[in-house]
Amino acid sequence: MKSRWQLKDSDNLTDERQRIALVIQYLGTHFHGWQRQGKGERTVQEELEAAIASVTNQRVPVVAAGRTDTGVHAAAQVAHFDVSGPIPPERWATILNNRLPEDILIRGSAQVVPTWHARFSALWRRYRYTLYTHANPNLFVRNLTWHYYYQPLDANRIQAALDPLLGRHHLSAFHRAGSSRTHSWVDIQTAQCTTQEPFLAIEVQANGFLYGMMRLLVGLLVKVGIAEITPTEFTHLWQEERRDLVKYAAPAQGLCLLRVGYPDPPFPPEVWFDTQPQFKLG
Repeated sequence: MKSRWQLKDSDNLTDERQRIALVIQYLGTHFHGWQRQGKGERTVQEELEAAIASVTNQRVPVVAAGRTDTGVHAAAQVAHFDVSGPIPPERWATILNNRLPEDILIRGSAQVVPTWHARFSALWRRYRYTLYTHANPNLFVRNLTWHYYYQPLDANRIQAALDPLLGRHHLSAFHRAGSSRTHSWVDIQTAQCTTQEPFLAIEVQANGFLYGMMRLLVGLLVKVGIAEITPTEFTHLWQEERRDLVKYAAPAQGLCLLRVGYPDPPFPPEVWFDTQPQFKLG
């Protein structure tokens, strides 16, 4: 069954302008974030636009649901671009995968109505931060986790700190400087900490995320997990907007944009839901 955002076959005039939606995975290790920099830095947006230009012979802007930072990964980023020509919408995934580097993968492509927007049509974004807590390093998870083995982390304490975050709050304590956003209000829908030894994962779902929010949040939650501060002190800190006391951001490699939610997703669940496997050893 087609989403209401997708055009019917009778509406698909392939020689006219189409809006194409993409579900994108990328390993952020060697990227300077999503957004085009114009400074010679490698970005996901630039790689995608170059791949599309190799087909269309012109630069076509690609708009994402969210701008991930340097080193941050995505399991199901969503983006769109507008293009004319005879290529069937569902073929764009294969065509682009044949032109993209190995650290970017298109999981699906579909035509959507012209009013659909990857960023503004989204209801929420969900991020997962993964920590690897075993004393011994592991090459196979090094680029996707924060190897934190200095002290044991108490998942129950971390969850107790996360619970009061549910709802609409002003989270300027977790808002890095340099953002164009004029306020720090965030509607947090889900905040949970789970463990699968030797991994600990923190997932947060919200209508949107502040610049640097997840990494600052995790950096402070680790202090809760090692009992350096209490869950109550953690809550008072952000309620009192003490940005000056949030001094450490967790490393980028543990963070992944897990998925993006829409009122009526243009893709089936198997394309975009839970496409980063949970880590497990043994």
